[in-house]
Order: sequence, then C-alpha cells, then structure tokens
Amino acid sequence: MRRLWLVALFIASGTSYSGGQQIAPSALPKMDSQPARVKVYTIGPDVTAPELLPLNITGLSTEKCWKKVNGKIVLSVIVDETGQPRNLTLLNTNDMELDPLAFRIVAADRFKPGMYDGAPVLVAVSVEVNLQACFEDTVNSVGMKNNPIGLRSQPVQKLRTISKPPEESVHIAVDSYWKDSKNLEIASVPVFRVGGGVTAPVVLSSPEARFSDEARSAKYQGTCLISLIVDEHGMPQNLRVVKKLDYGLSEKALEAVSKYRFKPAMKDDQPVPVLVNVEVNFHLY
Repeated sequence: MRRLWLVALFIASGTSYSGGQQIAPSALPKMDSQPARVKVYTIGPDVTAPELLPLNITGLSTEKCWKKVNGKIVLSVIVDETGQPRNLTLLNTNDMELDPLAFRIVAADRFKPGMYDGAPVLVAVSVEVNLQACFEDTVNSVGMKNNPIGLRSQPVQKLRTISKPPEESVHIAVDSYWKDSKNLEIASVPVFRVGGGVTAPVVLSSPEARFSDEARSAKYQGTCLISLIVDEHGMPQNLRVVKKLDYGLSEKALEAVSKYRFKPAMKDDQPVPVLVNVEVNFHLY
C-alpha cells in the first residue's frame, strides 16, 4: 500500500535575497511612528500590574453563525504609560483560526497603567484571551463567498506576570493593527529580507498541508512555493503562490501556510516584517 506523506519546509532566506534590503508591499498594516527604545518593567513588589478597562466589542460581535469555534490565545503585551497595548506577540494558541481575532481584541484594549514609584511606567504582561466565536457565511460585494469571524459573547481576558522578563529596555512599536474590526487600515511600510543584521523568523507552528482528493486520485505530487510576509507579530500576510501545483494543491498549500505562526524576525533588537518563501512538498511514497 502506498503511504502518503506531506512535508512543509520553511525557507528563511534564498539566494536572491540581499542583506537588510527593504521592500514596499502594496498593502500592510500601518505603523504610526518610528519605535523608540525605552525602559520596560515587570510586575513585582515595587511595580503594580496594569488593570484592564471594560472593552467595547461593537463591531466585533455577530448574531449570524455558520461555524462555532472556541479557544484560548495567550499574547505578550507591553502596556505603556497611557494604558495602550504595544508590541503584541503570540505566546500560545489552541486554535489558530482565532489568532487574528485575539490580536484585534487586545490591540483595542485599554488599561489603567502599571505604576512604579508613584508614576505610570511601561509594564510587560501576558494576556490570556478566552473566546467564543462564530464564522459567518456571507457574500461580498462582488458575489464571492467569505467567512468573517465575530464574537458570540464577551471575551474573557486574564492578565498575568510574563514568565520571561523583557530586556531592561526595548523598542516600542505602535500597534494600529486591526484598528477597524472589519477593514484593516492599510499603508506601505518597510519590509526587510533576511540578512545584513535582519534575523530570520522562527517557525513556532506549521500545520501540515493536506492532499486534495483530486491529487490523491491522480497520484499527482510536487512542491508548491509560497511567498509571504511574516509581520512584526509573527503572523503571515500577503500570501502569494510563486510555483503552482494543479489539482487544488496550491490552494491546500495556501490554506496551511496561512495558519503558520512565527517568532518575528529582528533588526536592531526590534521585531520587523520580512519577506520569506515557504516550500510545501506533496509526495506519495
């Protein structure tokens, strides 16, 4: 009997990459300003924890439901002196379909800032987000089906001391990510290539791609090459097929890579978006 194996291989850089080179994609989330290096504290005897203020979920909730999904996502966050979340990074997830929604929610959160010596300071925490969500079955303006996700109930969030303290000082990135829950605020921002002081992103999770029924029946196999941008949060953006496969395997490769999660690339000790390639190999043995 033939055995079916699928391998997803991450390529951090390629021979065509030039070290530290910047590119400008047509559509990426907006960054409001250049990051600044500042001191960040962790919760302790002299540092009070930030307090989460009530969240307005207008625009995030839905009453229509095609597919229910529940999950828990944990993000690391720096709460600044004004109570706004900065430097969101994925720490743990049990349902990758919910990761973008968790980022939207925490990016919209507001806090009473943490205090040190009677003054508000930047404090690093982890935020556990428990979600009861729902995919809608809708048709967009050009008649194509899509499945936006919304909340079935108020998210439950828990703040905890972060297990690994940040460096004494870090770069702070302004997260205007998912400012509008339905439409991303888009702008051109620098995107880097690995090398020349830019470290490669590290794969944290790479779900296996699945063969299509048509490819399995035809005993069709090969390698699909996907180009994508790993953003400063470690999330895949702007996926594009570079080397196509037939029988629906390109679509299966895109579906799998869209669920990859990364530790972001770094430049000058700050997370930056980078352009990378991913090979998804479909082989019958």
